[in-house]
Amino acid sequence: MDFYHQTGKMALGSRLRRLSNKLAEDAKGIYALYGVPLEPKWFPVFYVLSQKEAISITGIAQIIGHPHPYVSQIVKEMAKRELVITQKSEADARVNVAKLTAKGKEIASKIEEQYRDVTAAVEVLFSEMQNDLWKAIGEIEYLLSEKDFISRVRERRKLRESQDVEIIDYAPEFREHFRQLNYEWIEKFFTVEEADRQYLDYPEEKILTPGGHIVMARYRGEIVGTCALVKMDSQTYELAKMAVAEKARGKNIGRLLGEAVINKARELGAKKIYLESNTVLAPAINLYRKLGFRKVVGSHSPYARCNIQMELSLQNSQT
Repeated sequence: MDFYHQTGKMALGSRLRRLSNKLAEDAKGIYALYGVPLEPKWFPVFYVLSQKEAISITGIAQIIGHPHPYVSQIVKEMAKRELVITQKSEADARVNVAKLTAKGKEIASKIEEQYRDVTAAVEVLFSEMQNDLWKAIGEIEYLLSEKDFISRVRERRKLRESQDVEIIDYAPEFREHFRQLNYEWIEKFFTVEEADRQYLDYPEEKILTPGGHIVMARYRGEIVGTCALVKMDSQTYELAKMAVAEKARGKNIGRLLGEAVINKARELGAKKIYLESNTVLAPAINLYRKLGFRKVVGSHSPYARCNIQMELSLQNSQT
């Protein structure tokens, strides 16, 4: 127990596995106690088969929530012990179904007393606990079905790393970063166009002087992202030239850049923000939607690659 006290909650899986292994070892003894020739890992499959005359491997897998190959292997192991047979389905010859043999059915009738005693023992065990483990397991299974554990860890990682990101205003010393970051993603997916060159080669003249704004993202001292706010008229700005270095993706930098330019647009008195993109950039489109942008039919775009236009109303929105 000292190990788990030291590691804490990050060892959740290992601790549950240890508990599972302990229960599995005890289960072997329980089967031996009742003279039942089953392996503990067979129980879910055996139980389903005891309730069905015949059922496909896929059907069993769906009921018990285990992968098809795992269930198939268990059925093969049980078949070697002459507890299960497989045959073609009468309804569909392409499907194999499994069912208990006479020996398997005999065990199914004999095991009922074991079921009652095990259930009673579990209830006594739970009555000695302050917390209801069974309900807690059901709750955590539900929560993990809504969002798996790796997604939850990825979110925590992104949040932690985003705390090291600084969003700063553009300065002439960042001109080459602004240019290169954008050239990299455009050349990866599309062709650099004349409208790109105008903004990227002359950011001060084409973006800042007319009343726009540019922000940069700095991660641990290195410039890794940028986004521009281009003034279209007194009430409308365009979100443009958002770029994040490939090595810095997954740190929430795109969202931080987007929120920064949206807040800046509010400061400048904008009523709406417009943008143009391409649906091949699925992560970017998803980010824009999360920021509140919605698809619109805008005016003719100067970019050949543009196949979607989006807009964010700032009158009632909050990021």
